[in-house]
Parts: sequence; C-alpha cells; structure tokens
Amino acid sequence: MQKKMELCFCFYLSFAVLLLQFSCSESIQEAKSGSADIIIGGLFPIHESVNAMGQCNRFSVGRLAQSLMMVHAIEQINQKKELGDIKLGYHILDSCADVTTALKNSLHFMQLNKSSNTDKKQQLSPPVKAVIGDYYSEISIAVTRQLNLEEIPQISYGSTSGFLSDKTRFPSFLRTVPQDDHQAHAIIEILMEHNWNWVGIVATDSEYGRYAVERLQHHAASHDICFAYIHFLPEFLVDKDLKESIGETVKSIVENKNVSVIVSFAKPDHMMYIFNNVLRHQRGKKKIWIASDNWSQSVSCLNTTRWSLRDVGTVFGITLKSGNTSRFERFLRNIDKNPDMYQNNSFLTAYLSMTDDHVSGSNMSRQIQRLIHMTYPYAVFSIELAVNAIAQAVKNLCNNNRTCASQLKPRQLRDALGSTEFSIDGKKYSFNKDCDVDSGYDIILWRYTSPRTVDMNYKVAHYDIQQEKLMFDPNIESLFHQTKGVSSVCSRCNPGEWKIRQQGQPVCCFECKKCPENHYSNVTDAFLCLQCDNTTHYSEEGSQSCKVKETVFLEWKDIYHIVLLASAALGVVLTLVVGIIFLASWNTPVVRSSVGPIALLLLFSILLTFGSVVIFGGKPNDWQCKTRQVLFGLSFTLSVSCILVKSFKIILAFEFDPVIQDRLDKLYKPYLIIPFCMLGQVVICTVWLVYMPPIPMEAYNIPKTVVLKCNERLFPAFGAMLAYIGLLAIICFIIAFKGRKLPESYNEAKFITFSMLIYLIAWIIFGPVYKNITGRYHSAIEMTVILISAYGILFCLFLTKCYIILCRRSENTTKSFRADVTKFAMGKDSILDKKWPKDSSGIFNEGLSLESLPSPEPLNPVEDRRESINSIMKPSYDDPLQDSQPSLLDYNP
Repeated sequence: MQKKMELCFCFYLSFAVLLLQFSCSESIQEAKSGSADIIIGGLFPIHESVNAMGQCNRFSVGRLAQSLMMVHAIEQINQKKELGDIKLGYHILDSCADVTTALKNSLHFMQLNKSSNTDKKQQLSPPVKAVIGDYYSEISIAVTRQLNLEEIPQISYGSTSGFLSDKTRFPSFLRTVPQDDHQAHAIIEILMEHNWNWVGIVATDSEYGRYAVERLQHHAASHDICFAYIHFLPEFLVDKDLKESIGETVKSIVENKNVSVIVSFAKPDHMMYIFNNVLRHQRGKKKIWIASDNWSQSVSCLNTTRWSLRDVGTVFGITLKSGNTSRFERFLRNIDKNPDMYQNNSFLTAYLSMTDDHVSGSNMSRQIQRLIHMTYPYAVFSIELAVNAIAQAVKNLCNNNRTCASQLKPRQLRDALGSTEFSIDGKKYSFNKDCDVDSGYDIILWRYTSPRTVDMNYKVAHYDIQQEKLMFDPNIESLFHQTKGVSSVCSRCNPGEWKIRQQGQPVCCFECKKCPENHYSNVTDAFLCLQCDNTTHYSEEGSQSCKVKETVFLEWKDIYHIVLLASAALGVVLTLVVGIIFLASWNTPVVRSSVGPIALLLLFSILLTFGSVVIFGGKPNDWQCKTRQVLFGLSFTLSVSCILVKSFKIILAFEFDPVIQDRLDKLYKPYLIIPFCMLGQVVICTVWLVYMPPIPMEAYNIPKTVVLKCNERLFPAFGAMLAYIGLLAIICFIIAFKGRKLPESYNEAKFITFSMLIYLIAWIIFGPVYKNITGRYHSAIEMTVILISAYGILFCLFLTKCYIILCRRSENTTKSFRADVTKFAMGKDSILDKKWPKDSSGIFNEGLSLESLPSPEPLNPVEDRRESINSIMKPSYDDPLQDSQPSLLDYNP
C-alpha cells in the first residue's frame, strides 16, 4: 500500500513539474555530447541557490568543474575504446541546489525515454540509461524516487545520508562514497585522539544534517563524548528564520568558554554567515572546527578579504577519498586550446565568456586557471569512479556489442551495477550490499599560506572504514602538533584524581577528587584510583604513581643511634670506674656496709645491661635478634636480684624484734636467692628461644618505608620476661620502702626505692609507646628505657657512695658509722619507752632497753647502746664495723 502511494505521489509530482516545464517558454541550460550509443545523465548544483522567483543564482565554479570531471571521464573511456565500438555520451543539467528545480530538470532524462511525449528532434538522441548526481542528499532523495519510476539507476558522487542506504525505499540509488555513519565515526576518532568530550554541533536542518547528527550522537554515547549545544540552521538561505538561527548559534559558540571544538554539518553558505558573525567576537576566534564533507574544501565559506585562517583557528576537514587530479588539469588546459569542441556546453560557454576588468591577460586563460584552482580531488575520484562503474557494467552486459547497448534497459544496467567490479588507478572497487563504495575518508587540514589564501588540500590522515581507525601519513604521527594542547572538556580530572559523576549532569561533567593515600591514577579522567602494592610501594594523597618504599633500620650512622651508643659507652666507663673505686676502698665502712661482693656482682650485671644496648642497633640478623632480649633480660634480672639481696640485708641488720630477726636470718641466703631468681628468667628465655625464637623481618605496614626489625614472635614470652623483672622490682621496692628511715650511713633503702621507682615508671611508659611507635626507631625506644633503668641503679646506689669515698673521707670511718648507729638506736629506745610502759606486756627489742643491759656497772648509755646494737647486728652480719673486711674469696655471709 505504501509503495502504491509513493508511486502515485511521484506520478502526480512528475506530472505537475512537466506541465510547469511546458508552460515555460525559456530554454534550460545544459551540456550535451555528440552522438553516442549510451547517454549518461548528469545532475550538478552548478548554481547553489534559487531566488524568491525560483531563478537559479550563486554560480559555483567548483560545481562547474565537477560537471567537467564527468565529461573528462567519459571522453577518456571513448578515447581508449574501453567499450570497443560502444560510445558513451552525456547530458548534464543544473539542480541549482534546489529540490524543485532538480525534479523539474531531471524530467528531461525521463522524457527522452517516452516516445509518446517526444518530438522528432528529441528522438535523434538515445535514451538516458543512468544518472550521475546530485551532490546533496536532499536532492538525491527526491530525484531517485522520480527516476525510479522508470528504474533509471542514479549514482551520486556526494550524497552521503544514511537514509539512502535503505534499498527498500531507494532501490535505484547507488553512490561511490560511504554513508555518513562512517563520517560520524571518523569524527569521533578525531575527538578521541585529542580527548575532546565537550563539543558543539552545527548542522543544516535537512535529511543530511539530521542524520549525521543522529549518528554522531549514537557513536559519542559509547565513548562518553557530550554535546554542549546542537543548532540546526534552516536549509534554505531565503528562510526568514535564518538570521535568528545564526545569531543563536554564534551566541552559544561565544558564551560556552569550555567548548573549544565545534563540529559542523552545515552548508558552505551557512558557514560563511557563521564565520562573518562569530569572528567579530574575540572569544569566537581561535577555535577548533571539524568540517564535514559538505564544506571542508569550500573556499567560499571564509571571506578572506575580511578574515584570515589565523582568526578562525584550526580547521580539520572530513573529505571523501581523493583522486589524481593531474589528468583532469591537463584536460582543462586543452579547453583553452580548442574551445569550439564544447560549444554545446552552455554552462562552460557562459563561464568562459565572463570578464574581469581587474585582471590582465587572456580572459579564457584566467577562467581556466580558476577552474583548476576549484578542482576538488575527492570529486575527481568519486565522479570518475561512477563513470567507470557504468562503463564496466555496460561492458559486462554487452561485451562491446553496439546493438546490445542500444537495446539495454535501465533496469538491466541497475541490476548489473550492484555486482560489477570496477577499478581506478589500478585499484579495484565494488558496491557493498547497500550499494555504497566504502572508499574511506581523507582528513585534511586547512593551512595558512597568505592572509587571503588557504590551502584546503593538505592531507594529514585517512580513515579506514574496514579497520575503523585513523591511518596517519608516514610523516605525521598525530594531529597534536596542530591543536597545541587545546582542551575542550566540561570537566577534567588530572592524573592523581578520579572522577565522581554528579546526578542529573552529563557524563562528561563530573567532580574531581584526589586519590587517597596508597592509591594512584596515571591518566586523566580516571574512573577509579588504582591501589599500590602496600608491601613494597606507597603513594601520598593525589599521587600519579607509586613510589618504592625505602628500606630502613636503626643505622650506625644515625645521630640518635650514636647518642644512645655514646650513652651506653659512658655507662660502661662509669660502671668500671665505680668498680675500681670500690676495689680500691674495699675495707672502708662505705664499701663494707654496701655488702661488697654483692655490690661488685651488681656492677657486673649493670655492665652487661649497658652492653646489651649495643645489640639493639644496626641491621637486624638472626643471632642479634635471638641475643638482645635474652641478654637484657638475664642481666637486668641479675641486677634486680642483687638489689633484692641488699634490701633484705638492710632490713635484717636493723630489725630489733628477735623473733622476726631470727626468721629473717634463716631466710637470708644471698647466694641461693640470686640463683633462684635467675632461674625463673632462664626458664622463660629458654622456652622462648626453643619454641618460637625472635627472627629478623621486614615490616610492610608502615607508610613510605619497609622497616627491618626483629620480630619477637612469641609476645607472651616477651611480656613474661618483662613482667618477671617487674615483679622482682616491686618486691625490692616494698622491702626497701620499709627501711627508708634507717641510719644515714647504712640507708641504701631509700636509694633502692628511688631506683626501682625509676625502673617501674620507665617500663610502664615503655609499654604503650613501644606498641604504638613504628619505624626505624622502634628498637631505640627499648634502648632508651634500658639506659634509663641502668643509669637509675648506677646513680642511686653508687654515686652517693663514691662521693663519700672520694670527697667526704671523714664520714667514711668506723667512728662516724658507730655514732650514726648509736643516734638511731637511742631514738628507737625513746619511742619504745613511750609506746610500752613497764607494766605492759608484749614483745619488744631487749637490746634497746636500758634495764635489760647485763652489765652491773653504772649505766653508760652510749657504750651500752653501742653494745646492744652490735649484738643485734652480729647474727646477720659478721660485725660490719670491724676494723678489717674479709677478702672477697673468704667472704661467707
């Protein structure tokens, strides 16, 4: 039903135009060949518009040159006798770029096929078997419907609308160019090549323009390319809304600052109006224009007397595949030599007769040069390919038989064209299933040559339809050197950022956020940030790449390590000095009251503690990791064990209750207490080393660095080791605290209290600090605490004694010590006498009671008190105030 309606529509349309033609007395312009066996019709927009009266105007030299390309191609075939005795001819008419005019003029092709409507003169010419043209898709859509009434094949050299690929609606239409879907894809490739995703579109409101925009939007959607604006301009220049549409288009171009790229499917005349208006604004200059094949090589669209290419910016053009123009240029130059050969070409005759008073020399030569200048390489290729296709189809059908050629029907030729293989310059081509030739596109770049001239034939790339990619010329790697980093994006996220799409906004408009730590992005507009390998690499916030972590440990040259080692060395020196002083003053009361052999053992343990600090630094290795904690644990346990014995000794020496004193005396076995205390730590360390010993490891969980350290592994054992020392220290602290009020000469208790207090505070702080501190100074924390603990013992227990030995020798005598003890004992008696009256019952120290002294002589309080104190101290210590102290080898508490 639809097909019948189309046939009826075309019939009435043809009839109306036919009546119009017969009603007009004026003759039409045309170009005809001489006698020929097969006539090929030609429809070219030699005039590019019509006025309000329907008269053709705006003569186009370039379109005239295109009609001559058809003439040249036909004459070449005849001269070479490629069809034998069959001769081809032509009949060329003007479409004036107007559908109505094109339909009226194309009826002449059909009239020649209707003997009932022909006169005798017309019958002398053979019928038109095929038509080449038109350039514009709107005209081809209308004309092919009309020609299809007689099944005359139409081969277009420039109509690229995708609608014409529908063979159900346009069965007689063929073309030697690809359809616009491929052009849209080529434009997308250019946009992707430069990362342009925020683009403006200008197009003619026609079948060609709307189809091209629709296909561009289709391909853009799959590549996240968005369009800031789309403007359709009225197709006809006489349209009253054209000026307003041009103004709105210019306004969008000027006001959209982020849009630097405009894709245009407009006609050359539309582009001329746009350039004349947009270049008046400073922000309308220096843009990137991507020209469709409609105007990519049209010199008329830029008024070079007013504007130069430098004002426009950069223009990339999509053109149909270019051909060799040298043969056609020679053909044009021969016209100048023999113009009478083309007297039947009214277009050429009228053109050659034009005069230009401003140019000197031969008028005809000037006009020929203009024709050569307006020769478009793509048109040479496409038109010559169309003529070759018809010739090859005729050759295949008739095999050089003139009789066959005269009887050939248009439908036969149409059907043969679909399967014909033809060639040009040695390369073979054929129509695809949609009757298109997928020859691809050339990408050209407008080049500035002078303020008034532009080179529009500089080819920079070719778009291959089969591979769907741009193929650059060997000397051109990309187009970036022309665009110079021009950006045309709605939003851009730099490397080191990732984009977050905003609801309600185009996919090209988004918010940028910096990559978090240990993540990176090395491309623009990244959808997400990639994670670094945290074991070996790291990155800061907003990074473009991951950096290799630095491997660190507490190096020997580290200033903090040097300070700690110097402190440990100083501690060793001080310990040795104290030991020498004690040995030199072995028989003095100060050394004897310090329990000499135990004091030397304590100094030895402090020496080992200072020495263990050294093992905590440097690059960790297996033996170092296994030794350092064990050496510290055992040496410091020995120190605390010796202090525990000294505390016990002081309390025992000044305990006045005989019962308690007797019990303490039984428990006081210093050389059993010390090994017993050490045994517990030995067990802990042995279990640790056997079950799960410390090992060197690389710690990757620290930002920016890989830390080489010792992994304690069995942390319960490490904690037990410290807790065991802490338990001994607490016991020492309690015992020493009880003896804080003893005589000054004997009072080590309060110094022991201070040293244990320092130790406990230091190691209580150590726990959370050690847990939370990471990095190269992790082991330095423990080294510091060890030094504090060792110095606390050394200073509190030995510094005051060395001071008395060296600086206050008067106090380092037996008399001074006895006086101090007597004073302490007398103070104790007065307190006891007040607490226990004579008639009270209870236990008190008889040695401190005046009445209990056994001497019958008159009371001598001082002497008796000294004797009482000595009698109390005797059981626990072999008279510490005797004149000489036993040697270290003979000492047996």
